[in-house]
Amino acid sequence: MNIFKKLALISMVFGTQAIFAQSPTVIRIAAPDLTAGSTPAGGGVVDVMYSKRWIEQEFAKEKIKVEWQFFKGAGPAINEAFANQQLDFAFLGDLPPIIGKARGLDSQLLAATSRGVSNYLAVRSDLNVKTLSELKGKRVGLLRGTADELSFIAALKSQGLSIKDVRIVNLDFNAVNAALAAKRIDASWGPARFFALRDKGLVTLPVGSRQFNGAGSTQGVFLGSQKFIQTYPEATQRVVNQVVKGLHWLSQEDNRVAQVALFSSQSSYPASVYAQELNGVNFKFLYSPLFDPYYVGQLQQKIALAQTQGLIRQPINAQGWVNPKYVNQALVQLKLQQFWTPTTRYQYLK
Repeated sequence: MNIFKKLALISMVFGTQAIFAQSPTVIRIAAPDLTAGSTPAGGGVVDVMYSKRWIEQEFAKEKIKVEWQFFKGAGPAINEAFANQQLDFAFLGDLPPIIGKARGLDSQLLAATSRGVSNYLAVRSDLNVKTLSELKGKRVGLLRGTADELSFIAALKSQGLSIKDVRIVNLDFNAVNAALAAKRIDASWGPARFFALRDKGLVTLPVGSRQFNGAGSTQGVFLGSQKFIQTYPEATQRVVNQVVKGLHWLSQEDNRVAQVALFSSQSSYPASVYAQELNGVNFKFLYSPLFDPYYVGQLQQKIALAQTQGLIRQPINAQGWVNPKYVNQALVQLKLQQFWTPTTRYQYLK
């Protein structure tokens, strides 16, 4: 073998080693576990990603393992796992990432996953409570440190009320449902899962965030650890591409029936829960991955609210926290630059 062939072979070997050095052996993804059954469920794009295995398929040739972790403790437990360097990515509602960032977790927001998600006041059916003001002094079950808590604070604030006007009982999602059924709490605040209790006659849903022009709604985000993103930028891009692909699938009206069936099968809640919640919803608004003025503006408002409520001490600049590079590149690679339209206002319904 002549010297030129040897040099070419050495170059190829070192080049291959460099490629593998920049590839992770495992990608660890977390989400809150929202299921009422035995199959893990995270709702929205989490259920699409987990069930369709698109991320696993993306990395199958390199034999890169994808690990999913679903946390019953939701955002607070996921923040703890991030702090212990046990996770690379997570799907979360708005408050837990805010708390994590304020406490020093080095994260970047990589894609919006939902916005303007409706929340509802669930009240025991034997109580005559029709408005938020009538909750004064009542026991309200919530999982502290989650998006439900901050959205409830926002809803109260929109009606001139404070979290101090009620008695908060710290319970996880399934415990809230059980406590309402057993009449151990008076009310709760959260998303469409309460439809199942209403349909059984256990609760009424007198008001929700739609009546407050979006105040009390929530938004979701896909975030990653700074360490992983900096070490594996190419792998990060490929993961974000799949998340955007999932959001594109959800955003198509033709997939309405399929997503209702998917959410129901994953969560063990009746399909009617999701059919009712998604009736008339503007999917391209709900599932847009864009860090547009509406999304970032809402995020900054949530940060400010969390600070005034004493949930965080350190201010956070939303613009500096958001990293639109990966989602923008995903739109180009998937040829979806024109699919979603940036917005400045709440457009949850068509």
